[in-house]
Amino acid sequence: MAGNAMLNEWYPVGLFSHLAMGVYKTALMGEKIAVSADANGDAVVITSAGRILPVLVRFGHVWSSLGEPTKDLFSIPEADQPGRRFVEVGVVRVRCSPLRAVENFLDIAHFPFVHTDILGAEPHTEVQNYKVEIRDVEDEVWATQVKFYQPQAAKSASGGITTEYMYRVPSPTCSVLYKTCPPRPTEWDVIALFVQPLAEDLCDVWPWMALFDDETSMTDLIHFQQTIFLQDRSILENQIPHLLPLDPGMEIPTRADMTSVAYRRWLKRHNYTYGAQLVAQ
Repeated sequence: MAGNAMLNEWYPVGLFSHLAMGVYKTALMGEKIAVSADANGDAVVITSAGRILPVLVRFGHVWSSLGEPTKDLFSIPEADQPGRRFVEVGVVRVRCSPLRAVENFLDIAHFPFVHTDILGAEPHTEVQNYKVEIRDVEDEVWATQVKFYQPQAAKSASGGITTEYMYRVPSPTCSVLYKTCPPRPTEWDVIALFVQPLAEDLCDVWPWMALFDDETSMTDLIHFQQTIFLQDRSILENQIPHLLPLDPGMEIPTRADMTSVAYRRWLKRHNYTYGAQLVAQ
């Protein structure tokens, strides 16, 4: 059982659209749980011991908590914006810390080497200066003014462009990415990563997107995002240590790692340590 502040956070535990298929059995922070719909079609989450957990439905996903959340789930205003396509990518199981999964999502420098000829390519490997801050009012980590050359920034992109990004971490196991929208340069595409901590070293990752793209089929949009994340999975599952180090002396950061450094500092500030390694071993 998790013994820190992460116990009271909201976590994704399934797709709402899948409840009609029957009971979905999964886990949350070491506890076995079952996700289902009641007679009214509302989501219900219950532990193997019969405890009914708090539930809400947002962004097409069912969210729950083993504790007692003191605040509502974070908002994504673009989820209410007309004209967007909302893409439920599904789930990918990864044998890594849930915090590692989020940190990898924040990493820009790996694009040319892991997502070659899609999100990056040599010789365009330099990470330009960008801004990182922990916003105290929202209590979120933000990285802005991030720019990177990409051969295919999105499924709708027809050629290479310099893509601008903003990264946002609104909760310990979720991250929201805003990026240049090729069909509508005045808007942002939104790609979120909702991570369900099954255990400290195992997680289910639920990507979700809110896009302006009237051309690409839903199947192709899903496959594009799954391709990207499956490329990440092999990296994540081979990182050492398996848990995310929070001691500043355990890993040596570079300029490209500023968002990761801020994320780790924010986690430590709030005692979000489920899936973290606190001291060198």
